[in-house]
Amino acid sequence: MRVDILGITVDTYSMQETVEQIRQAVEGQTPMRVVTANPEMIYASERNARLKKLINSADIVTADGIGVVWAARRLGAQVMERVTGIDLVHGLFPIAHAGKWRIFFLGGKPGVAEQAANQVVLMNDGISWDAMHGYFSVKEEPEILEKIQNFQPDVLLVGLGAPRQEYWIAEHPRLATVSIGVGGSFDALAGIVVRAPKSIQDLHIEWLYRLWKEPWRWKRQAVLPHFVIKVLRQGFGRKTP
Repeated sequence: MRVDILGITVDTYSMQETVEQIRQAVEGQTPMRVVTANPEMIYASERNARLKKLINSADIVTADGIGVVWAARRLGAQVMERVTGIDLVHGLFPIAHAGKWRIFFLGGKPGVAEQAANQVVLMNDGISWDAMHGYFSVKEEPEILEKIQNFQPDVLLVGLGAPRQEYWIAEHPRLATVSIGVGGSFDALAGIVVRAPKSIQDLHIEWLYRLWKEPWRWKRQAVLPHFVIKVLRQGFGRKTP
């Protein structure tokens, strides 16, 4: 089931259900493109028809953030939890370990993707991996594509930042069975960025913790009040005959 949030259709899958969908895709060799949609991306898509079409054509669009979960519930959908990029990959790694999946890490500053992968396989050594940073030029791109194709990943994790990673994945289909845009997850996996304590995550104010730790994010999060107003208007419009 999906819910329409400002023109973006978001899946109502739980984390466990999302992981299961991806597991089935990998085991069945069924191509899948996953978008983790946060409020900023959804809000931006209202003024970007190409981005809206790209997101809505994905096989899975997750509720990346408590703001999207709130919006879905406000609009009458039973979305029980957020499914962020970082939490999704953490949910996938044990299954990837058991299934001996091949995962390619693409993105981040030079050395970060490799560091993230090394940290992941410390606990999940059944995973085969390769990696490349995201600071490549257009001229270097064919070499990157060849490297990924030669590795033949089951899962391609792309951390180029939204929406660049979404455009890139859509422009280069079938590099892997499953391709997922994961934003800045590699920094967290590598231990460069420390996530909020579990107690803060459980209170659904991780966004506030990140803003405190990274004040420059205020420009991105400044769209949140506008997102809320748009969602309230959409909900009101639905109730109006």
